Amino acid sequence: MSLIENLAVQNEQKILLVVLDGLGGLPKAGKTELEAAWTPNLDRLAAASGLGLLVPVAPGVTPGSGPAHLALFGYDPVEFQVGRGVLEALGVGLSPGPHDLCARANFCTVDAEGKLISRRAVSEGRRLTTEECVQLCTSLSRVASGIEDVEVVVRPGKEHRFVVMFSGAGLAAELSDSDPGHEGVAAEGIRPLTEGAVKAARIANEFVRLCRAELSTRERANSVLLRGWAFPPVLATLRERYKLSAACIAAYPMYRGLARLVGMDVLECDETWDDEIEQIRLNRSRYDFFFIHLKEFDKAGEDGDFDRKVELIERFDGDILPQLVDLDMDVLCITGDHSTPAVMGGHSWHSVPFLLHSRYVRPQVQVDQFAERACARGSLGRIAAKDLMALLLAHSLKLTKFGA
Repeated sequence: MSLIENLAVQNEQKILLVVLDGLGGLPKAGKTELEAAWTPNLDRLAAASGLGLLVPVAPGVTPGSGPAHLALFGYDPVEFQVGRGVLEALGVGLSPGPHDLCARANFCTVDAEGKLISRRAVSEGRRLTTEECVQLCTSLSRVASGIEDVEVVVRPGKEHRFVVMFSGAGLAAELSDSDPGHEGVAAEGIRPLTEGAVKAARIANEFVRLCRAELSTRERANSVLLRGWAFPPVLATLRERYKLSAACIAAYPMYRGLARLVGMDVLECDETWDDEIEQIRLNRSRYDFFFIHLKEFDKAGEDGDFDRKVELIERFDGDILPQLVDLDMDVLCITGDHSTPAVMGGHSWHSVPFLLHSRYVRPQVQVDQFAERACARGSLGRIAAKDLMALLLAHSLKLTKFGA
């Protein structure tokens, strides 16, 4: 048991962790997205809060969303590595057991020669809808519900994404991905990476074959890609580690899965920011820790759309932040899981700005903006993301004194 776990105590104080996915950026014309945005509410709050920068995994390491979020919840992302397939499975409501092999999957489009035209089944700029995904998964469930002695469960996610769970004896997660990572080449066969994974590879390749046969008459979304093979790990929950009663409000399956993995209750909501906040309002008395996830910033960054990311930050500042402040939480933390600079069009290794508001915080001196360079001068310094939870607990008086 860690030092923080030994010191953790329960009380009635409320913590709200707000994660703006991919928040951190890099300058374009001299300013990052946060610096370019007009954010009077964030800046006013920053002047009365502690500011700092979070290192998601380690200096120079570009994180995926899974390890970046686990770090925010207080788990060392290097020690606790969780496969993406498990996260996706949890996120769509499956409850994989220790012998259930999970994979994240995409519908994709291939040409007559089997070469990838679109890894995400995009056609003329139009993505596959979630409703179409549900229909296609129903078809796949009908033709591939069992292979040899292995049960196969297919569940739709959002848009082109879905989840496959293989349940049976003799399976192993040491498998290659079938997604080559770019278009213009054929999808790869799934290879066993150890001798013990031969059966799993055979089952997985047969599943792909059955899917292709079922989808063969379609012009798009006529094949599938599998990756992120994993069995579920066993993690101590937030209640067990920190005596927290925790709830998650997130629209995307993977983040809901992460929350379930660490013992949070997932609150059902519509996919609007306002409804996500309403769920906190309705359930405020039931929990003492809330995690709310807003995805759209990361999408804009990955699309390389600097102006869209600025627009979203301004919308959050004007429409959402006042509602969050009105919830009157004892501790309010606003940050991102990682940086997704629009000028890079993807995740990066750069540290992430964070804001911590509490009656016990030491505000900045001459820092009145919530942005990367302002946070670099903040009173909370540059810390590992896995240490953020200790600060949240301390500022809500949930840690006792260490030693005599």
